[in-house]
Amino acid sequence: MPEETSIDQESPLGRMRRRLAPPEFPTDDRSRMRMVVDSLVLHLHPTKVPRATLRWTYTWGLGGLSALLVTLLAVTGVFLQMNYTPSPPQAYLDVLALRTDTWFGDLLRNVHHWSANLLIITSVLHLLRVFFTGAHRPPRELNWLLGVGMLLLVLAANFTGYLLPWDQLAFWAITVGTSILSYVPVVGQALSRLLLGGPEVGSATLLTFYSLHISFIPLGILALMSYHFWRVRKDGGLSHPNSANGNEQTSPERVTTIPHLVRREAVWAAAWLAILFIWSMLVPAPLEGIADPAVSPNPAKAPWYFLGLQELLLHFHPLIGAVIIPALALGALALLPFYDVHLESVGVYFRSYRGRYMTLLAAGGSLLLTPIWVLLDEFVLDWGAWLPNWPSLLSNGAIPLAVVLLGLFGLDEILHRAFRAKTEERVLSLFIFIFTALVVLTIIGIFFRGPGMALMWPWEIPAVH
Repeated sequence: MPEETSIDQESPLGRMRRRLAPPEFPTDDRSRMRMVVDSLVLHLHPTKVPRATLRWTYTWGLGGLSALLVTLLAVTGVFLQMNYTPSPPQAYLDVLALRTDTWFGDLLRNVHHWSANLLIITSVLHLLRVFFTGAHRPPRELNWLLGVGMLLLVLAANFTGYLLPWDQLAFWAITVGTSILSYVPVVGQALSRLLLGGPEVGSATLLTFYSLHISFIPLGILALMSYHFWRVRKDGGLSHPNSANGNEQTSPERVTTIPHLVRREAVWAAAWLAILFIWSMLVPAPLEGIADPAVSPNPAKAPWYFLGLQELLLHFHPLIGAVIIPALALGALALLPFYDVHLESVGVYFRSYRGRYMTLLAAGGSLLLTPIWVLLDEFVLDWGAWLPNWPSLLSNGAIPLAVVLLGLFGLDEILHRAFRAKTEERVLSLFIFIFTALVVLTIIGIFFRGPGMALMWPWEIPAVH
C-alpha cells in the first residue's frame, strides 16, 4: 500500500491543483446557512476593519442604525400599504381601521411613524459625526455629497408621508410646507401647483404624495444608500487617524469583521429594535380629526423638521428666508469637502484640542445670541417702519441678511486673530454656530410659538383640539 504524500513532498502541480480546487461546500443545513450569511456580510463589509473604529464613541453606530431604520420603514410600509386607500376621506377611515380593526395595525403604524422621525435625527447626527471626524475630506468627498442627497430624500420621504393620515395636523402642516415652495422665483408657483395637483391641498395632492412616498423616493434612497456603502469600501473603509498618509507601517491594528464588527452590529440593532417597539407600544403616533379645509388651526405649523425654516420666514422677507438662506446653507454644506481639505486631522474628533474648545465656544455663543436676536427682531427691530420707502425685499430681507453675514464674518475674524485658528478649525466653528442656531430656531418654532405665531411660554399656549 503506497504511503500518503505529505504537503511538503507534494509536487508543484499538485499544490496548484489543490489551490485552484473549489472550497468544499458544507453538507449540513446549519453550516450551509452560516456560510451563506457570512458571504452576505462580507459583501456588505470588508473582511477586516481597524480596531479603533469599533469603539462606540467613534461612530456611535449611526450609519448602521440609519440603515436599520430604512429597512424597518420598508417592511412596515409594505404592511401599511395593504390597508390604505390614497383617497379622502377613505384614507382617514383606513387609518382609523388600522388602529382598531387590524391585528397589530396600530403598532405597525406607530413603529413606522417613530422610525421615520428617528431616521431624520440619526441621518443628521451621522452627517455631523462624519464632519466632526474629518471623514468628508478627499477621497471621501463624493460620499459626503451622497450623504447630503440621502438626507434631502429622507426629509422628502417624511414630508410626503406626513399627509397620508389625512387628518387636520397633516392637512395644514402640508399646506404651510408647500406654501414655502411658492416663494421660489419664476418657477415657484408652477412647482407648487405641480406638487399639489391644483391650487390647494386636495385628493390629487394625496395621490401624488402617496405615489412619491412609496415609489420614487424609496427607490432613490435605496440607490444612493447602495452606492454609499460601496463607496465606503472603495475609499478605504471608515476613516481613522492614519488614513490620510497611507503609510501601512503606521496603520492601526485590523481585526476580522466576523465576529468583531458583526457582533457589535447585532447587539446595537437588537437594542434599538427593542427601544423602538417599547416606545411605539407606549406612545401612539399622533392623529387628530379628519382634515377640514374650512377650519384652520391657530397656529398652523409646518412639520417639526421644517419649523426652523418657518421661523426664518418670521424674521426675513420670504424670498430671503425660504430661498436664499436655505440655498446658501445647502451650497456651503455641499462644498465643505472642497475648502476643508487638510488631511492631518482625519479621524480626530473636532480636529484638535483647540478645535474642541472652539466648538464649545461657538455652540455656547449661538445658544446665547440666537434667542437674543429672535427677541430683538420680535420686539425691537422694525426695519420696515424705519425704512418705509424701501422695498420690503431690501428693508426686511437684504439688510437683516447683511447684518447676519457681517456677524459671521466678524466671528471668523475673531477666531483667526484671537485664537490663531487654522482654516479647518474656523470652518468647524462657523458650521457649529450656524447649525446650533438652526436647532434653536426649530425649538422656538415647536415650543414657543402660539396663536398667530406669537412668542409665548409653552404653558401659556392653548391646547389644540
